[in-house]
Amino acid sequence: MYLRTTSRAYGDKTYVNHLLVESVQTPKGPRQRTVVSLGDLSPRPRSEWLKLVYRVEEALVGQGDLFEKAGAETLAIADKVRVRLESADAARGTDGDAVVGVLVDEVETQAHREAGPVHVGYTFWKRLGLDRILAEQGLSARTRALACVLVLNRLIEPKPEHAIPDWVRATALGDILERDFGDLSEDALYRCMDRLHPHRTVIESALAEREAELFNLDRTVFFYDLTSTYFEGLAKKNPKAKRGYSRDKRPDCKQVVVAMVVNRDGFPLVHEVLDGNTQDRATLEHILKLMQSRVGLNEGQTVVVDRGMAFPENIEMLREHPKNLHYIVATRQPERDQFLEDFEGLGDFAEILRVPSPNNPFQKKSHIQVKRKRLAGETYVLCISSGRAEKDRAIREQKEARMLADLAKLKVRIAGGKLVKPVKIGEAIGRIKERYPRAARYYDIAYEPETKVFAYPVNGEKLRKAEELDGSYLLRSDREDLDADEAWRTYMLLTRAENAFHDLKSPLALRPIHHQVERRVDTHIFIAVLAYHLLVAIENTLLARGVYSSWETLRGLLKTHQVCTIVLPTDSGDVLRIRKGSTPEAQHKEIYELLNAPTKVISETRHWTKARKTG
Repeated sequence: MYLRTTSRAYGDKTYVNHLLVESVQTPKGPRQRTVVSLGDLSPRPRSEWLKLVYRVEEALVGQGDLFEKAGAETLAIADKVRVRLESADAARGTDGDAVVGVLVDEVETQAHREAGPVHVGYTFWKRLGLDRILAEQGLSARTRALACVLVLNRLIEPKPEHAIPDWVRATALGDILERDFGDLSEDALYRCMDRLHPHRTVIESALAEREAELFNLDRTVFFYDLTSTYFEGLAKKNPKAKRGYSRDKRPDCKQVVVAMVVNRDGFPLVHEVLDGNTQDRATLEHILKLMQSRVGLNEGQTVVVDRGMAFPENIEMLREHPKNLHYIVATRQPERDQFLEDFEGLGDFAEILRVPSPNNPFQKKSHIQVKRKRLAGETYVLCISSGRAEKDRAIREQKEARMLADLAKLKVRIAGGKLVKPVKIGEAIGRIKERYPRAARYYDIAYEPETKVFAYPVNGEKLRKAEELDGSYLLRSDREDLDADEAWRTYMLLTRAENAFHDLKSPLALRPIHHQVERRVDTHIFIAVLAYHLLVAIENTLLARGVYSSWETLRGLLKTHQVCTIVLPTDSGDVLRIRKGSTPEAQHKEIYELLNAPTKVISETRHWTKARKTG
């Protein structure tokens, strides 16, 4: 670059203007191009003119040390030049026929970033209206962007907060959100979590409403279940962290219980974080109140719960609920055993063939036998699954072997005179029956005081019936309109809740929890639930198209779709940098089409700069 002086007379005055120009190569030879007008430089010493030009030029081509030394005037001129060049870039970008001479040997690509998974995640973030929902809670644009980062990380590659900044910088999420995450720190993410915490219930309610409209979701039946997740550390600052029944087989760790209600399509309606020692049976009424306050209960809805909540007080509460709720529950084992005689004879059972899940072709087919009876104003459905029969048989035989071992020990004590009084012997027999109710019902255990004979012969007929009923479970409902087949199929949708917990714990890595403060734990679980909303929306979109692939499979395939910068040095000395997504491969295009996601990940940007000086 160099200066060119121009002058123009107007009236009795002459106006001088200094132009910063550069030499460019054109098809007709070298030509001068005006970069920017600097006005009249004559007030300053002539020796300073070239220094100014030099510093502006170095600032534009990225010489950091000189740029730092540049004064305010130099920086202002450099900014003015950039604006002019960016305007020229925009003009060039709209000209599809623009031709430049490229130095092919010097072409390179830079800043490759993984784009496919975050592109799909952000597409569904927008589709579910999460940015709008968060904005309605008064959360700033930056907080909403960081919330998106937290949720998409949980969906795509779950990491602790201290590792998320490096993850996000390795993806194209900054390009997609048009935000610079170069200085993102874990503290900013923690602050974002704290800002989200007070708004969790309102966000979840608004999201449930949006999903109901978007996917036309059924509201006649909902499914309720619980799970637990454990802590690494003592969690002394969290009063909810307590030891209890651990579904994760970690009784050595403190835990919290996570309750969740889902609809028949698996979309969460309500979730709640409860104390770690909470009993399943004590939560149902509380969750129904939360349902009423957050998403509303409709007249005559059916609640489906597992046997852990099938206690008389819960059944009575459902019967007397002001919304006239119906119920389908799996009875507990003692209740099932009580009703077995009412289902004697397998001849009139209806047969159902349960085929393998399409996304698990290695799953075995199982035959289901169902039989319905109306007893005392309720519908009872006995279900016998060939898939569960082997498991039940193993459990029954294990209990039977342990019971027989205890009975043999008791017989030795009686025979050896260590236990003589009939009352004490009766108490010992009662304890064994109480300990092994599942096996004891098939044996005639008795002590005859007169003959002092202790015997426990097997009741062959009862055992035969037990073997026939291996794999059985009993459903109970107050609905009269359900036949056996429909009752079983409705109950089996409870696996939607079980699958939700599986997804939260496995691909979304909910466990273990490393946070120690209660609000951070609650928000950590909330973020995982939001990620599950995205996951189930993605998989339901695929199911509607007849595709049964899981999100885990898709995100692995999409990793190879990237964003990068193409660097094109030209024969004029300019360097054109184009930031764009790579051309999607066939499998990428297929996934985007199935999910109704655009194949263009980001809007292409172009930027012209001067080549860096060397030597």
